[in-house]
Parts: sequence; structure tokens; C-alpha cells
Amino acid sequence: MGQKLCQILLSVIFLISYQASVAQSPAFLTDSLDNYIERGMKQWQIPGLAIAIVKDGKVILSKGYGIKELGKEDKVDENTLFIIASNSKLFTGTAIAKLDYEKKLSLNDKVTKYIPWFSLYDSTSTKLVNIRDVLCHRLGTKTFQGDFTFWDSDLPKDSIIWKMRYLKPTGEFRQDYGYCNAGFLVAGEILAKASGLSWEEYVQQHILTPLSMKNTYMNTAGLTSRTNVAYPHNNLYSSITKIPFDNVDNLGPATSMVSNVKDLTKWLLLQLDSGRHEGKQVLPWAVLQKTRDVNIITGSRKSTVYPIHFRGYGLGVYTADYAGRQVYWHTGGAFGHVTNVCFVPEEKLGITILTNNDNQNFFEALRYQLLDAYFGVPYSDRSKFQWGFFDQNKKELDNELAILKKRVEKKTIPETKLEDFAGEYFNTVYGKITINKSGNMLICRFQHHPDLIGYMEYMDNNEFRMTYSNIGYGIYPAKFSLTDGKPTSVEIRANDFVESDAYIFVKPTKTGAAN
Repeated sequence: MGQKLCQILLSVIFLISYQASVAQSPAFLTDSLDNYIERGMKQWQIPGLAIAIVKDGKVILSKGYGIKELGKEDKVDENTLFIIASNSKLFTGTAIAKLDYEKKLSLNDKVTKYIPWFSLYDSTSTKLVNIRDVLCHRLGTKTFQGDFTFWDSDLPKDSIIWKMRYLKPTGEFRQDYGYCNAGFLVAGEILAKASGLSWEEYVQQHILTPLSMKNTYMNTAGLTSRTNVAYPHNNLYSSITKIPFDNVDNLGPATSMVSNVKDLTKWLLLQLDSGRHEGKQVLPWAVLQKTRDVNIITGSRKSTVYPIHFRGYGLGVYTADYAGRQVYWHTGGAFGHVTNVCFVPEEKLGITILTNNDNQNFFEALRYQLLDAYFGVPYSDRSKFQWGFFDQNKKELDNELAILKKRVEKKTIPETKLEDFAGEYFNTVYGKITINKSGNMLICRFQHHPDLIGYMEYMDNNEFRMTYSNIGYGIYPAKFSLTDGKPTSVEIRANDFVESDAYIFVKPTKTGAAN
């Protein structure tokens, strides 16, 4: 009887505490949040969204909105799985920081100590580059440089790392920020050599299992066979449509984790309780501090829109001031899924938002809206502001697509036979593409993306409209260069979501392979 009474009293205390926490929540959260989210999802065409908020050591919101898949009635809930993509990076940074704390490696160790054959584009950077450099995006490369080659490809991990030597930097080593997914892959391979465990095993054993994150998975493999999964969607190049799941396990330490908001609340609570989970020290506080130390400044000019002055990057996490508080966050983007995780230790506040349409910025507008509400920033509709830019960009893209369509519909006959465009073309970073004639069009196949096809329809001036079989990659012109009437190279590109630069593929000559 005494034990039962004790349990009742504990339940009452918890309920009172929870109600007090909710009562202290900002009016936006209690009065407007549902309407704001539902209105935003409709405007931005987001099929499903999950959100969780933790405050003062408690989960005050954990729920889903909308549906997991267009045309189906299955609802998103707090257990629905999403690819959290680059939100994997802080798990990797934390694991490396733990090994640094335990003296099993040093963040200042040279990469070549663990991977002797590792090389960047120039020899000086190769000699200097250390673990810290690859974890904070200061290699001098462009943001996403190389990702058209690496992302969703069949390249093994060591091949990706090898190809980093071909990425010619546009910035200065250790001076210029450029977001580099491959750098985190390098860190994951070093982690394995220093710990004796794979990246997946180490994070599972040292972070996920102690936190009881039982529905968080290290890789995207097998995702389609799991229950309660949000399917990916895109509406950039067509009406909202379901697209294939990414398979990015070869970039695992950068982007392959899968989770839900219920599990992520445990990660947030650990971040807000100095590394503790349910009173137990899971990670040393010094480890979390190390991940948050700024290693490169990403911005130091006052924002004209948000109450932000300074921005930087630690080990897998961004930091900025926001209305006088220090905020830590990261976003994650895979085709069809965009997500964020954010925590504010000074306010004991954590937020995570997971969505299943990648062509929208509502998931970030909502985060800013919640920060405004909690910090007492005067109300400004962040979604409406973001929509203005999005709508303008979408109109410009729709106009570009309409122009491409008209050029195809003119049915101009190329001076060069379609058969002559066919053949193999090479790019040093990517490798090979193969182009074949099929009826009145060309079919482009990619050596390292066996499931991806480019359908090429002639427009004019040796340019073809290329539509990717995975519409997430987009619809873009492909421009051939000719010498003496014979195609010698082709320039192709894809959605900036993957990589902003075009790739030039060269047809080998009889005297040798292309450079």
C-alpha cells in the first residue's frame, strides 16, 4: 500500500510540474502553434511534419502533423522516422570529442597519421590538415563540392576519400568556410582506426544505447522495410510527388542517420543537462564543450532580419547569438526530407522539426518563430517572410523550365546526328557517363548512380533538356561542345541541393583518355 501511495504521489508531482511548465509556455505555443503549422504545411505543400520541444528538463510537446505519404491516410506521429541527414554530424563530432577527451586521439592529429594515402588538392594542405579541419568545414573547398559524385552513389567510402584530392579549392585552407560532407566521412574512418569500432558501432554503443534511443538507426539501408516511415517528396520541378529514398550510407558520418522526434528529445535533454541522462553522466561535460567551441567563423555581420550578429561552426554544430542568447543548431537535408535540431542551454530549451518535403524553408521559419516566442522577440511572421523569397525563386525557375519546354517543342533538328552524340564521356572527379540514342532522344547513364537516368531531348545549338529520372535532381540544359562537327564534351548539372557547379565530361580521343 505504501509503495502504491508513493507512486501516486510521484505521478501527482510530475503532473503538477508538467502543467506548471506548460502554463509558463509563451502564448504562441499554447494559442497559435497548431494553426501556424497547419497553415504553413498547406502553403509550403508539406505532407508531413513532426515536432518536439523540451524545456526545463521536460518534454512539453512531441507530436506529428499531416501524413507520411501522399495518397495515403497514415498519419505522422512522434515515432515516425525521417532521415535526419546532416544532423548526424553532431553525433560524429561528439564521438571524436570523446576520443580526444580520453586521449585516444587528438583533434590536432594529422589526417595522414591515420590514413597515410589521404590527399587534398595541394601538397601543403595535405601535410597540414588535421581532424579538427575536416570536422569544421575549413578545407577551402566550395560548399557541397564533389557531392554530385558522392551523394547517393555506389562509391565505397575509401573511393570517396581518395577522390577528395581532385577537388580544386576555391578558397583558402583554414580561412574560408565551405561545407564538406566528405570531411566527416574522413573523421568517421579515423574514429574507427582509433577506437577499434566502426563509426556505426561506436555511436550506437556510446551514445544511442545509453540514451535509450531505440528507434534511431545509423544507416538509411533497410529504411523502406521499417514501419512508421515518412516518405520523401519534392515539388520543385513538378507538382508535389513522392521521390526515392536516398541511400547515403557511404557518407554515413556526415548524413546517414534516421530518427524521430521522440528519440531526439533524449539527445536534446542530454545537451541541455551537461551530458546527463536521467541523472546519469553519459558524456563528460568537457566533451560537449569541445563540440561547441567555434573553429571557424561563418558570419560576423549583423543580420538585417534576425536578432543575430555572429555565427560559427564547432564540431558538427553551428552556433550564433539570437536575441542575446547563445543558440546551437544544425539542419539536415536529404532528398525529400529536411530537418533541424536546435538547443539553447541558457534557456534550457530544445527544438527539433522533421519534414518530408525538401523544397521548403518552413521547417526553419518555424524554428525561428519558436525562438522568437520563447525569447520575447516581437512577433513577425517568419514563414511569410521566407515565403516571399521562395515564391520569387519558384517563379523564376518555372519561367526557366517553360523556356526549356518551348525550345524542345520547336522540334529543331540537330545538324549533328543523334548517334554522334552517343558514347562514353569522362570527368576526373566523377568518372564515366554513357550516352546512347533512344528514339528521338538520348539516354544518359551514370557510372556511380546505377538507378539514375538522364533523359535528353534536343533543343537547339547543341543543347539538350535533361530530365532526371529522380525528379529531385531536376531539369537542366546539357550543353555539348563540338570540334569539326563532332561532340567532344558535355556540360551537365543538377539541383543545387546536391551541388551548384556543373560537371564537364570529356569524350576520349583516339590518342588517349580525357584529362
